[in-house]
Amino acid sequence: MPRSERPGLRYLTAMSQSPLDQAKRLHDAGKLNEAGQLYLEVLRSNPRETEAIFGLGHLNYQAGRYDEAERLIVQALRLNPRFAEAHFTLGCMLQRKGQTEDALAAFEQALKYAPQSIEALFNHGAALMALGRESEALKDFERVIAINPAFAGAWSNCGAILQKLNRPEEALRCFDKALSLAPDLLEAHVNRTAALAALKRFDEAARGCERLLALRPDHPFARGDLVYYRLAACDWRHLAKDRADIKRAIAEGKRAIQPLTHALLSDSMEDQLQCARIAAQAWPASSNPLWQGEHYRHEKIRVAYISADFRDHATSWLAAAFFKQHDRSRFRTVGVSLLNDTSCPMRARMMNAFDEFIDVDRKTDADTAALLRRMEIDIAVDLMGFASRHRPGIFALRPAPVQVNYLGYPGTMGAPHFDYIVADGITIPEEHSRFYIEKIVTLPDTYQCNNPHQPVATSLSRAEAGLPPHGFVFCCFNNSQKVAPEHFDLWMRLLREIDGSVLWLFEDNIDATRNLKREAREHGIDSSRLVFAPLLAHAEHLARQRLADIFLDTLPYCAHTTASDALFSGTPVLTVLGQTFAGRVAASLLNAIGLPELVSSSLEEHFALALSLARDRQALAAVKAKLERNAKTFPLFDTARFTRKFETALEWMYQRQQNGEPPAHFAVP
Repeated sequence: MPRSERPGLRYLTAMSQSPLDQAKRLHDAGKLNEAGQLYLEVLRSNPRETEAIFGLGHLNYQAGRYDEAERLIVQALRLNPRFAEAHFTLGCMLQRKGQTEDALAAFEQALKYAPQSIEALFNHGAALMALGRESEALKDFERVIAINPAFAGAWSNCGAILQKLNRPEEALRCFDKALSLAPDLLEAHVNRTAALAALKRFDEAARGCERLLALRPDHPFARGDLVYYRLAACDWRHLAKDRADIKRAIAEGKRAIQPLTHALLSDSMEDQLQCARIAAQAWPASSNPLWQGEHYRHEKIRVAYISADFRDHATSWLAAAFFKQHDRSRFRTVGVSLLNDTSCPMRARMMNAFDEFIDVDRKTDADTAALLRRMEIDIAVDLMGFASRHRPGIFALRPAPVQVNYLGYPGTMGAPHFDYIVADGITIPEEHSRFYIEKIVTLPDTYQCNNPHQPVATSLSRAEAGLPPHGFVFCCFNNSQKVAPEHFDLWMRLLREIDGSVLWLFEDNIDATRNLKREAREHGIDSSRLVFAPLLAHAEHLARQRLADIFLDTLPYCAHTTASDALFSGTPVLTVLGQTFAGRVAASLLNAIGLPELVSSSLEEHFALALSLARDRQALAAVKAKLERNAKTFPLFDTARFTRKFETALEWMYQRQQNGEPPAHFAVP
């Protein structure tokens, strides 16, 4: 985030000892009460003394009395509209009050009369950053650096912008420069690790996070970031201690880890609820909500789906057909895009899936929420949760009568401004309801929408996919951070039992590949029996998936979209029923396609099932034949059925609100 420089008076001192000069010197020395008395003395003699009026205004700003400060500074500017320092201080105060557009205008006035002011340039750039105008902000920070190449904060903010513009290599160079100038600049440390993670250099990101924690052990969520980088690199050397440390920190109410990372680490529903509550404190419910109980009377129910992932992303792969099939006679759907990514064909497809599509990438949370309120949205559906680029602040402002947590995060948001979470009887069984702030909407088959018409590329050969010509293929295409040592041990046991078999994994990053090969050797397995599948376009990935014999799942965070992909491609998925929502999705999908026998209750049962199917080709063939039949007739890939059930849920939510009834748990029959 941008750092605003605190304004300060930078007067040239003269030899005279006038009361105004004395007041300035006392002010610069931090003797604020004495300075204030002298400013008042000056004004008793000359009520139009501009610098004394401004000095009093600045004192009020420093004391947090913003309304009085604004009155005085505006008065000084009426007397001297060319007073650059007053424009600058007014801008800083307006930034503090959250009036970013007005602050930007004030900084523009300061730069009009002092175009080389580093402080005004820096804060002008910071205001542009806050408004999402990154390209313009970048020019400001580059001008600051041209004037003063030793300004570490400007280098750091350049890096932050380049990172957001998906230029991580350039961002990394900026952060390195910032830290060479100011080794303890926390913001640069935080953003540098994020840039390394974006480049999938997770070992380096972990080391950077260790340096950050050495500087600030209690930096919010830094401990969880370190855990995530280690998990992504499949570096399990500290995992037992990490689990214990995070559990203790959550119990103490510390902001140690983000909920989505915590779901990778913990199978405790109680801890996940506490973790979400801690994270949700950053977005407290507004004391002045935008929607205050008004009753809308629309011909159609207005539903807004809000996401940063209307692009080549799992959310769009799953939901494109669902959005398209909404009953337009009963619903008006709006896609609200938090990320303006026009670089892929999926974006155009998503834009056409809704009645209306709005890009709010450059709008603030307040502006976005106000837009939803003006549109009189009946139901706002958050498709992000705690995922990357999430913006719960929009929902904290309560722009809609009904607000729903769906699909993006498998768990509670821990905040009262979310009314419902959409699930099914497996992902949230009745006995788990106490671990959710939201009321639970239980769909009859599975909570996950799916697309039965995904394009699949021409089938690949084993050689083209990098597989050996013969041998059983166990696979797991989950991201590397989901792979836990307990499952890897099980996979190595299977390779020992099944001669010539291989384990086919998604090649997420070079650190994970290196560490997993080392782990295999330590288990006595030739690392060449681990085959790594590079990232491919989705259609090509679905084609190669067919070459696998069995998909082996992970815990505590199981396969979600990857499980749907495997089943769509005809590959049986073997999973263990987890304790949390994140660990129960694959079981939900298997039940929805009529294969509950592939869900185990323990790791040992899971191992025995995988071993049995690997040894009995006929039994495996029967499972695959059943999967092929059921894919055509069972609910998992029946998007029309899913859409009607989801619409029933929306109508019930809407009707309860229209009747003045509070949100309540309910199941769609």
